[in-house]
Amino acid sequence: MTSTDKLNGLQQGLDQESLLHRMIKQIRRSLDLQEILTTTVTEVRLFLRADRVKVYRFDTSGSGEVIAESIYNERLPSLLGLRFPVHDIPEAAREMFLLAGQRSIVDVANQKIGLSPLQSTETGKRLQTNIYYRQVDPCHIQYLKAMGVQSSLVVPILDRDPQEQSAKPKLWGLLVAHHSEPRKILKREIKVLQQVADQVAIAIAQSNLLTAALTQQKQEATINRVTTLLHKLPTIQLQGAIEEVITAFSGVGGRLYIQQSRELYTWGDQPTLPYELDSSIIEQHPTWQNWMTECKPGNIWATSDLYKEPHLRVLALAFRSTQIRGLMVIPLYYREQFIGVLSIFRAEFETEILWAGRCEQNRRQLLPQLSFEVWREQKKGQAPEWKPEDMTLAQALYDHFSMAIQQQQIYKEVQALNANLELRVQEQTAELEKSLLLTKVIKQITEQIRSTLDLQTTLQTIVSEVRSLLNSDRVVIFQLNSKSVIVEEMNGNWQSVLGVNAPVECFPNEHRNLYSRGRVRAINNVSTDSLSDCHREFLQSLQIQANLTVPINIGIELWGLLIAHECNAPRNWQDIEIDLLQQLGDQAAIAIQQAQLYEQTCKAETEARNKAEQLGKTLHKLQETQTRLIQTEKMSGLGQLVAGIAHEINNPVNFIYGNLCHASDYIEQLLEILRLYQLYYPDPHSEISAAIEAVDFEFLVEDLPRIITSMQVGSDRIRSIVLSLRNFSRLDEAENKRVDLHEGIDSTLLILQHQLKGNDEFPGIRVIKDYGNIPTIECYAGQMNQVFMNIFSNAIDALEMGNGEWGMGNWEMGTGEEDKQDKPSSVPTIHISTRISADNSRLLIRISDNGPGMTPEIKKRIFDPFYTTKPVGRGTGLGLAISYQIIAEKHCGIMECISEPGKGTEFWIEIPVKPPAKIVHSR
Repeated sequence: MTSTDKLNGLQQGLDQESLLHRMIKQIRRSLDLQEILTTTVTEVRLFLRADRVKVYRFDTSGSGEVIAESIYNERLPSLLGLRFPVHDIPEAAREMFLLAGQRSIVDVANQKIGLSPLQSTETGKRLQTNIYYRQVDPCHIQYLKAMGVQSSLVVPILDRDPQEQSAKPKLWGLLVAHHSEPRKILKREIKVLQQVADQVAIAIAQSNLLTAALTQQKQEATINRVTTLLHKLPTIQLQGAIEEVITAFSGVGGRLYIQQSRELYTWGDQPTLPYELDSSIIEQHPTWQNWMTECKPGNIWATSDLYKEPHLRVLALAFRSTQIRGLMVIPLYYREQFIGVLSIFRAEFETEILWAGRCEQNRRQLLPQLSFEVWREQKKGQAPEWKPEDMTLAQALYDHFSMAIQQQQIYKEVQALNANLELRVQEQTAELEKSLLLTKVIKQITEQIRSTLDLQTTLQTIVSEVRSLLNSDRVVIFQLNSKSVIVEEMNGNWQSVLGVNAPVECFPNEHRNLYSRGRVRAINNVSTDSLSDCHREFLQSLQIQANLTVPINIGIELWGLLIAHECNAPRNWQDIEIDLLQQLGDQAAIAIQQAQLYEQTCKAETEARNKAEQLGKTLHKLQETQTRLIQTEKMSGLGQLVAGIAHEINNPVNFIYGNLCHASDYIEQLLEILRLYQLYYPDPHSEISAAIEAVDFEFLVEDLPRIITSMQVGSDRIRSIVLSLRNFSRLDEAENKRVDLHEGIDSTLLILQHQLKGNDEFPGIRVIKDYGNIPTIECYAGQMNQVFMNIFSNAIDALEMGNGEWGMGNWEMGTGEEDKQDKPSSVPTIHISTRISADNSRLLIRISDNGPGMTPEIKKRIFDPFYTTKPVGRGTGLGLAISYQIIAEKHCGIMECISEPGKGTEFWIEIPVKPPAKIVHSR
């Protein structure tokens, strides 16, 4: 592999890392799904250098729409906003996208398609990123050519419901890259697009959770506003409540009809019956009346097209002059008595769909589209579908309107009695005073009950207020689900009945059915009233001589019973007392329902918060995993490069070094022979004398041994550098083994020697080694070298960035011991200290510099992934994060940073000499 290929591979890896980082940052920064998708297609197009990248979303019918798109220089036409028919992507292809997460690559020039399944359809296990090519259907080739595409890459986007872990994912859409020219798609590009699709899936799940939470919040706000208007005694705001309800349902009109008073409240667009139907109000028409008679309490009816309903065929004439098409009808009942009906209207509208080519209903659908010209399909008379959340809101409003209308009727009856007060003053004075007093008392008790949303507090308040109002000996609430008394309030030293279960044989199911239909039972004397023997014995065992029981119905379901006990003596229950307890039972039902809704809301909020925290932890773990993989790959490549260079240099250096000693011996022997010749033949030939004088023979004899000596010193230096490179790479020492960390520190410093040297602008960095007598320790040598490399590199960068503080006149080095300890040296310095603990169990390594130091805010974040204070291009923010993981997780050690502005920085590393044994969990 050439250097250019390696640089290209490194650049592509950095591009991939940058793309994923930007995607994660965008998802965490924005909650707008469309904004995230728009950013995604732009970033992917830039990464792939594609001509067009789009996001294609499926709808429930199987057809789809391009909802996000990025195009390079208009090389391909825009498809944004266009819909594609269902048969454009066959059912079999959609199934493979969903089951196997299959990615597809189409090479139009070679008429081949590459299939890359993400997981096995048989085992469900994740597969390697392999691409299997086969011939593609010519129909598909023609389809792509018609779009101007020569190469395409398709990756599925799946949607998983985070609230249901066991639910199967759904095929949400596709991430598609198009090229107008033939292009080879690489495996790493498929891997990157798969990771991008996974991030998009997270954004979709995040958007779905947000939408659900906002919908629920909106519904709760609507219910609270309507409840406030309906229960604002003594003047109930029915007109305002109707307007709130119609607005909440996005309606254009609505009406509330009250059966008893024949009152009609309207707002917005209204139907008008023709004169020939003999009625001006639609709710009074016989067809409507018969329809309401057949409806059961609690049933809510809705249709998106009232003209398609057979039973509304006659009444539909009233809507012809309006734009109303959608209709929701909420029959209102109070204790199985029909009291009115609430209707909501929705307007029809026209829809316009932009299709990518006209779709004809004939066998031409089986052929590829030869034209993608936009075809506008218009549909008239459409109305929004009533969604499940609409039905849920309607069900919640049912109880509030029923109760409010009943209260209004009672209030009007009281007003009617007041209007006739002068005629019946002597007969009704006392009764009216009691009625008004009881109404006031009920209001006070109702406000007291609703002052809290805690269910247990609400129930206790109910029995306490009722017992005080009726002046009875005991008041209890019996819950049907638990089949026992759950709260009680007593006056006197009577036997507690809390937790007592009623005998099943004494209270058959017929009693429950009667209470669910609103039955109220008053027993004036347990000894004489008509009771079963079992019932009488049960009441007498609880010291009860008289009791009054009213049901607590939530909607149409019997929740429990509100019971007043008289234990001292029999008691004749008055009608006013029975009616009072009955109304209090209704108020208790509302309070209990509100408390239950509040508990459910709190529970849902807690679950949503927990899921958000879990999602955040998952994203953090994913970020840590990505960081570890990236740094490990980089260091592995660096180690292989260093080991290869060391191996290639080692052989020729060994050859030179091994022969220098022989060459030195040979030269000395030759020089000795020359001296012997000069001794025994002092008068050489004239030509030899000339040659000796020309080469300066005396200097040659003197300088040649020095040259050989310098060559030996140089070769020794090269061998030490090669040994340091091999020691730093540690390719053969990936496992945990005993090593001398001093060798790793020295090797790392030798590699960084060129950065430690000074120049005209920088005085260089002095390294002070304070090595202790430490033993060899068990560790991952290569990873420890990686930690030293990261710390030394950061120290060198910090000292170089503080270069302006050193000054050319401050290069003198302190020599005294006092200079090293009490005063910071004027020369950039790195100090390294190693010590063993007193019990010989842990090793302490301290690496400090006298650089500019760090502020507390920076020091808190130096171990965070991707955090860096260096200029752009100087660092990635991964070095110290990886180093912390190596020390803390790999070696069970401690890594801390001590730094203050202007006082330099010190890294404190403490690791065990022998790593603790791993605990194996047995099953």
